Amino acid sequence: MDITQIDLQRIKIPLKSSFATSFGKVTEKDIIIVKVISGDHTGYAESVAMPYPIYNEETTGTVWHMLETFLIPQLLEKGIQVPEDVSEMFSYIRRNNMAKAALEMAVWDLYSKKNGQTLSAALGGKRKEIEVGVSIGIEDSIETLLAKVEGFLEDGYRKIKVKIKPGWDIKPMEAIRKRFGDTIPLMADANSAYTLKDKELLKELDQFNLIMVEQPLAHDDIIDHAKLQVEMKTPICLDESIHSVEDARKAIEIEACKIINIKVGRVGGLTEAIKMHDLCEKHNIPVWCGGMLEAGIGRAHNIAIASLGNFTIPGDTSASSRYFHEDIILPEVTLSKPGIITVPDTPGIGFDINNNLIKKLIVNEASFKRESVFR
Repeated sequence: MDITQIDLQRIKIPLKSSFATSFGKVTEKDIIIVKVISGDHTGYAESVAMPYPIYNEETTGTVWHMLETFLIPQLLEKGIQVPEDVSEMFSYIRRNNMAKAALEMAVWDLYSKKNGQTLSAALGGKRKEIEVGVSIGIEDSIETLLAKVEGFLEDGYRKIKVKIKPGWDIKPMEAIRKRFGDTIPLMADANSAYTLKDKELLKELDQFNLIMVEQPLAHDDIIDHAKLQVEMKTPICLDESIHSVEDARKAIEIEACKIINIKVGRVGGLTEAIKMHDLCEKHNIPVWCGGMLEAGIGRAHNIAIASLGNFTIPGDTSASSRYFHEDIILPEVTLSKPGIITVPDTPGIGFDINNNLIKKLIVNEASFKRESVFR
């Protein structure tokens, strides 16, 4: 692929309402949009890093630094033939997975457009529709939580994920089950808020017939999760602990989890996500596509990866209107039927870019051309 120019745009898009986890509260999404240009085609992606290093070590600022200082110049200098070459090119760089992913995902979009393919087909996806769930943050009251659950169930979402933390765990799960019954698809996401000292409390979650409890223990742990999984009936899902296919292999080998959440940004891109999907499928470990409050470009990439066969649990890719008054793609992501999103059937990510909105939201931008970088 003859990549001649790469553009960055940093935007801040307000959320419709704040979203709280055990990490803290988010009121806007700080995003870097990456545009990779070759001839008449442009590939798009967005970084999922937060402005603060609370989910992992990366931030929006470090992603921008890595892109402009290391990743973009190297890609423009060396060039690639296929998207998988991007991962290989940057394999010597430790971590910085969200920065790598943002550039690699844009290359995948460019590649599929140049070949007249949907991004889903380029990745090996077969599904024409994907099931989706919704993520609910830590609310101010049980009644507020129950009202949100009721609304999302009415919308037909196929999985209800509720954030938990010490002091907001057993009571919200108990209230949901009491109000809506034992059969609604419910899970808890702890975002690393507990330790093995909380084992007995976490085991109380077994009574609620949850699909899973996600990342209850430390963000970099698999050993203690293996100890906890032995004592819990509820499947443990790993998220923050899994950064590569090798991490997934080790976690599966020691039985640290029964489910893995694949976030493309966290694992370094679509190429690594496919490898992780295939490994988990081989070992009968179901996967699902987690969310990072992505705007529309990121949601489009999530839809594409979730069309692969072993994504058997509904992901977090809800409709754009769940989080934003207006999205950065056209048309916005919507439910085609209750709890279902249709996989786009046009080349690339399958959405147009809402440039008028992006122009209003830009806080920084930069452009890198091959001839100017290496003059």
